[in-house]
Order: sequence, then C-alpha cells, then structure tokens
Amino acid sequence: MGFYRILAVVLFCGILSNNCNAQNFGGGLIAGASTSQVAGDLLGGFNKIGLLAGAYTNLKIKENLKLQLEIIYIEKGSRNPNMHEFNHPNEGKIEINLSYIEIPITVNLQQKENLGVELGIIPAFNMSSSWNSAYEKNISIPKTIPLYKKYDLGVCAGINYHITDNIILNTRISNSIIPIRPHVSGATNGWNKGQYNTVLSFAIHYKIR
Repeated sequence: MGFYRILAVVLFCGILSNNCNAQNFGGGLIAGASTSQVAGDLLGGFNKIGLLAGAYTNLKIKENLKLQLEIIYIEKGSRNPNMHEFNHPNEGKIEINLSYIEIPITVNLQQKENLGVELGIIPAFNMSSSWNSAYEKNISIPKTIPLYKKYDLGVCAGINYHITDNIILNTRISNSIIPIRPHVSGATNGWNKGQYNTVLSFAIHYKIR
C-alpha cells in the first residue's frame, strides 16, 4: 500500500472519529509500531517491525466500560536477520512482508484511574503480501505456492495506560484464529492448519473528544 492510500485511510478515520458528537461517544487517532512473526513459516521471534496508523471511536456502556471500534493500517510479517544459519550469505535477509487493514472491535474495562484492559476480535483484509528469494530457498517452495488469504480473523488482548487525559499508551497482543495461508507442504496437524499471524503492538491513542 502506497503512502497516499495510507494517508487516505488515516484522513477517513479522522473524519469518522471527529463526527462522534453524541454524549456517550468518543474518538481519536492512533499511531504506533508493530512487532510480528508468522507461526509456521520456519522462522521465529518478533523480528519484523512495521507501522500502524488509523483511528478509533468508542461508546460508553457504563462508567468504566466501553465498546471500541478501530480502523487501522498495519504492517506484519516475519524476518530472520541471521542468514548464516541457513547457508545463504549472499541472498540478504529472510523476510515476509504483509500489510492489512484491520477493524478491531474491543471491550475496554477501566480498572483504575489510569489503567484499563481490553479484549476483542480483529477482522482484517490483506492489502499486499510478498517474500524474498532467501525465504523461498529456506523452505524449498514448490512450483505452485499457496498465496496468503485476502482476509484474516484474530483475537486480541491489551492494556491501556492513560498518560494524560488525551494520550493513551496501548499495548496489544493478537493472534490469528484462522490460517492466513496453508502450509507450503499442505500438511495439517490438529488445530495447526497453516500459518498464523502473531503481533505485539505499541501505539499512542490520541483522544480528540
């Protein structure tokens, strides 16, 4: 996804959050970073760093309970910088690049004045996917490689720390509950039906209203 598409998504989300003028509604902007891996890709570790940006709106259900909807552009994938482990020193880093538009839906419970927790689901749409030649050689990709699916569905849990009345630090972990792609070999084992996104993200939520 190019810069102008990202900007369009952020502007749209900003307009959405700014129009939440009912008494029980709030909203704001989101910016941060993601660290991710793809379970089942023969790599390991949260070594893939990406951007995330978007906006949110929420509805106060009770004094300490809110239902929140977000629209986020987020970069995910997998990366292994230790190429010598796979005997491909001239091929660059092993890397998978994925970008999504996510629509997290969370229930946010305020535990203390400046601390809250969240649980939710994350429907997502795959905007682009790519991998480099070093990854192909590492997993011996066959002639017909299964493509990454155009959709994803995950679950998430997180912590919201209120730095000020308008600035919230969100830390969230999420994991796919359906495969984002079958295993290249086609093998399945119980609940393991393919590859899955796992993401640990850190973001600032700036409250507009």
